[in-house]
Amino acid sequence: MADADTIDRPEATELPDPLEMPTLCPGAMAGSNPYPAKPDHNTALGFPGELVDDWHDRAIDKMGELLGKYRSFRVYLDSCVKCGACTDKCHYFLGSGDPKNMPVARQDLLRKVYRRHFTLAGKYFPKLVGAADLTEDVLDDWYSYFHQCSQCRRCSVFCPYGIDTAEISMAAREILDTVGKGQKYCNEILGKVHKIGNNLGLPEPALQATLEDLEEDIEDETGVPVKLPLNVEGADILLITPSADFFAEPHIDGLIGYAKVFHQAGVSWTLSSYASEAANFAMFIGSYDQMREVALRIRKAALDLGVKRIVVGECGHAWRVAYSFWNTLAGPFDFLDPNYPIPQHICEFTYDLIQKGQLTFDKSKNDHMTLTFHDSCNVSRASRMGDMPGGQFEIPRAIIKAVCNNYVDMAPDTIRESTFCCGGGGGLLTDEIMDIRKKGAQPRMRALRQVADENGVTHMAAICAICKTQFTKVMPEFGFDRESIVSVHQLVSNAIILDPPEDAGEPEEDDEDEVTVAVEAATESEEAVQAAADEK
Repeated sequence: MADADTIDRPEATELPDPLEMPTLCPGAMAGSNPYPAKPDHNTALGFPGELVDDWHDRAIDKMGELLGKYRSFRVYLDSCVKCGACTDKCHYFLGSGDPKNMPVARQDLLRKVYRRHFTLAGKYFPKLVGAADLTEDVLDDWYSYFHQCSQCRRCSVFCPYGIDTAEISMAAREILDTVGKGQKYCNEILGKVHKIGNNLGLPEPALQATLEDLEEDIEDETGVPVKLPLNVEGADILLITPSADFFAEPHIDGLIGYAKVFHQAGVSWTLSSYASEAANFAMFIGSYDQMREVALRIRKAALDLGVKRIVVGECGHAWRVAYSFWNTLAGPFDFLDPNYPIPQHICEFTYDLIQKGQLTFDKSKNDHMTLTFHDSCNVSRASRMGDMPGGQFEIPRAIIKAVCNNYVDMAPDTIRESTFCCGGGGGLLTDEIMDIRKKGAQPRMRALRQVADENGVTHMAAICAICKTQFTKVMPEFGFDRESIVSVHQLVSNAIILDPPEDAGEPEEDDEDEVTVAVEAATESEEAVQAAADEK
């Protein structure tokens, strides 16, 4: 694997340090801007179609509303003491060297306006407390640098006051939407979810055809009729999974893995065409109302289909929304079976079956790979799995080790709660800002390079659709094959041993006739041989 790292190395044999402090490059990423939303993208969500004339007053009013609505927002803006603990914790800063990508500096873009309008000292002595007016240049800085934050919350792990830059970024983006300066990628996707039910805009007939094709592929490969049911009323389980699982590698292989696990467990399950999306991009723009509207689709689908359980597929921020917010957004889910987790992650479901000895694997099916695991940000720092502390770290690893013989963890300070972001989360998975996506991926790619060179790691597994999509795109830039990123349930799919169909050992009627004829012919032949022997 050729090393495509753009940072010069002190020595040719020395591996780059994922945590290496970059050379400061002020303004290096000032020109990084995602495409602005078109008017119809904004208006479909209830936002102004374009920047309004009174944008300044509306922005300040919205900030005041958020300060009154979320106590944490005011606390985070007031409590920073500029200790510097967060400065080198952001992957975008480590990759770009732009000082405004230091978490504290990015926060200050909004904090200085807050101080000017909402603190006594800022109103009367602005220069003494770093307060500043909201100008068009400041608004442009907000749009650029708050879209260089993937809301991964890594900086908050190291902040002694627990300041959550993600919440500040969400607030800034909500203010921008309120004045008509929204981002195309997130707003366009949310419109598709409200209208059709998924991020891709995939209608029911296309989804049905995709699932039927996958069923044929699985049966051709395994000889087992594994089903991927859609809109089945009365099923026990509703699977809510990212729509990426329906159309792209390695996501589809993960979906096939879910289906095989459900099949082998003997449970009845279904997908929903009405709620065919686990992702909730409204979290990225900080809009509670939009988050709730997306979550209510899932509630309605569960009620309409009469399911008893909801299982969430491999999607990082979707699991955060489900785990942390569903109950307040669309709950209570008291119509579901209380004997199971509400909601339940697909990894929890599979792990439980493994613990009970209900799944059998041939681990050698994954022997062509040496695996490591990328802890996705929203799973690691904003949710949990299972009934044990740290389950979100242990359960995916336990599954991988149950289906693979070769596994190596990356450096301890780059995984688990300290994990690096993939570089494409938080609504940044759009090609016009590929430069910042590559720079944001650099720390994770360096950590992967270390275990690739030192331990022979060939593939990295993940349980997040955004992570898998991002790595597929950026891995070749760092000397890795794009297929080096895999789904955890892709590994499960490779190794799981499926029971043959119940009628596999019973020949069909035509086959029985053929067998009878063959037996009779063989018997006649033996009798002829014996008669010839007797004559001799």
